[in-house]
Amino acid sequence: MKLSQDIKPISYIKANSAKVLEQVNISGPMIITQNGEASAVLMGIKDYEQLKNNIVLLKVLLLRFKSADEGNLKPVKEVFKDLDKRIADYVE
Repeated sequence: MKLSQDIKPISYIKANSAKVLEQVNISGPMIITQNGEASAVLMGIKDYEQLKNNIVLLKVLLLRFKSADEGNLKPVKEVFKDLDKRIADYVE
């Protein structure tokens, strides 16, 4: 992320919405400022979906690590099968 290009005031977003949407879909997330301070992040749908999928995967992995610490272990193939199912269920 090039901060000089990827931080814009809300007034710029309002005046250049089509250009901004194109830019976030190509270049990645953009920080939006209001009154000189960071206020929000605008990102393309693909980046958002990837972020959500990564969060789901991390939550599932955390649960698995906790379960392993408690002595509840499963074969690797079963773990990945369950991960795939959970991700597919969450994405739907």
